[in-house]
Amino acid sequence: MSLANGRHYLAIPGPSVMPDRVLAAMHRAAPNIYEGELVESVATVRQDLKWLAGSSSNLAIYITNGHGAWEAANMNMFSRGDKALVLVTGRFGVGWAAAARQIGVEVEVLDFGLKSPIDPARVEEALRADPSIRAVLMTHVDTATSVRNDVRAVRGAIDAAGHDALLAVDAVASFGCDPFEFDGWGVDVMISASQKGLMTPPGLGLVWFSDKAKEAPRTDLVTPMWDWGPRTDFSFFYEQFAGTAPTHLLLGLREALTMIREEGREAVFDRHDALAHTVWAAFDAWSLGNPNIGLNVADPAFRARAVTAARFGAPHGTAIRAWTEKNAGVILGIGLGMAEPTDPAYHGFLRVAHMGHVNAHMTLGVLAVMEAAMKALDIPHGDGALAAAAQVVADRA
Repeated sequence: MSLANGRHYLAIPGPSVMPDRVLAAMHRAAPNIYEGELVESVATVRQDLKWLAGSSSNLAIYITNGHGAWEAANMNMFSRGDKALVLVTGRFGVGWAAAARQIGVEVEVLDFGLKSPIDPARVEEALRADPSIRAVLMTHVDTATSVRNDVRAVRGAIDAAGHDALLAVDAVASFGCDPFEFDGWGVDVMISASQKGLMTPPGLGLVWFSDKAKEAPRTDLVTPMWDWGPRTDFSFFYEQFAGTAPTHLLLGLREALTMIREEGREAVFDRHDALAHTVWAAFDAWSLGNPNIGLNVADPAFRARAVTAARFGAPHGTAIRAWTEKNAGVILGIGLGMAEPTDPAYHGFLRVAHMGHVNAHMTLGVLAVMEAAMKALDIPHGDGALAAAAQVVADRA
């Protein structure tokens, strides 16, 4: 017998849970792509994306995913032979560096490991040593490690070095979950995508960019598809998308942003903060009975509010994921980037997402299912995790 029949819960860090309202908004015939409802709706989508990002600057919307948003940013920031300083705190920093390197950018990497945030002092030192660096690339939240970095502190390091480098931030995992202040933090380029905190299917890549980035000399890499100029300064609606608009994704995103507006920007951030603390409380209790169980990031100040990376010791991470999906319909995230898939240690990690359209009963349910898996698999763990998690909900409700 399986207890997994019923609606499954995708507790992975993207694509996240899509609200019924978003799905319903897309379940309709294609609209007019030349005038009327869609054109008017996309104008409000652009306004709300800037509002959510704390941005008064420019925005380009691409038909792509987060990896494509990396490429869009790279193509507009760099020419061949330019230098990038990439600050790595996990798999996605490595990925952005590789994407830049592949198009001819000279990449210098500062790697802070898999558990620690960026050290601004090292950033300042690197910039003082090389005035030719064109841009500093960083992740706000690395989806693999769940390390959350201090964007404002990195901006401070650039300024302290007296450097003119652009600051570019990958906010794919954090956008709509953790607070972000594009203008207030001095960001020049920010990327995100539709499938995480924005609760919309994969397919939209988003790039915000400052006037400084916009007015920089034109690069020799940008192509008509990636050029962010026409996507923000357009005469005709189709120019925003270099062709036919992704109509149904835009309709879904419009509804998702309406839901965020209804809840309130700060309330959305507070909800994600509370649910993250709920997960952390459970892990604190489980770890008391097994030192192999623990969170990847020790300091709560540097933990993502969208996803939590954790360890259980091999092979228990993979075993728990398999059990929860087969027996309870809960799909947990793999331990991406913590070890190579061919390394037995790979099977000791997993991730719990709490991003987007997620509430207390969903998060408490995931934790209860994980504890059921540990009991079924005879994995030692401390007592009181569910009571501790419930107490966080009671205190924050």
